[in-house]
Amino acid sequence: MKIPDIITKEEFDKIVLRVKDKERRLAFILGFYQAMRISEVINLNPEDINKQTKLIHIRQGKGGKDRKIPIAPEVMAGLKYLPIGVGIRALQVSFKKYAEEVLGKNIHFHTLRHSGATYYLNKKKWDLRSVQRFLGHSKIETTTIYTHVSPEDLVNRMWDNG
Repeated sequence: MKIPDIITKEEFDKIVLRVKDKERRLAFILGFYQAMRISEVINLNPEDINKQTKLIHIRQGKGGKDRKIPIAPEVMAGLKYLPIGVGIRALQVSFKKYAEEVLGKNIHFHTLRHSGATYYLNKKKWDLRSVQRFLGHSKIETTTIYTHVSPEDLVNRMWDNG
């Protein structure tokens, strides 16, 4: 199985800083911090957000499945810009353009989902089962592609005195 392309949170932050359009910025943030598919981002509406319970209701995700996921603190303020008034193709082109301009990388919107999943596993130390549920994967094997460890992480672990 091919390890997916990812970007770091720091690289993601550099991209987001360049995005002036609030809806596109929110779409990118949802892609990373909520690890949402582009179709899920486009179809998200204000009524799918419950700020009291801090849950997003994703309707008709892949395979027609619904799921509820926690709202990341980094996302909360931008939710007022829902719905995203941009089509899938325009969002794909826009993200690709920003990634190329800011990072010099040829990556896709779906890279945000991979990057977010990797961020929660490696940096936030979520367990694999939690990430599986967050992503809406029916099989744990699908989620294991995010368990790759970067060479930098290995160096840090080697030299960690803990």
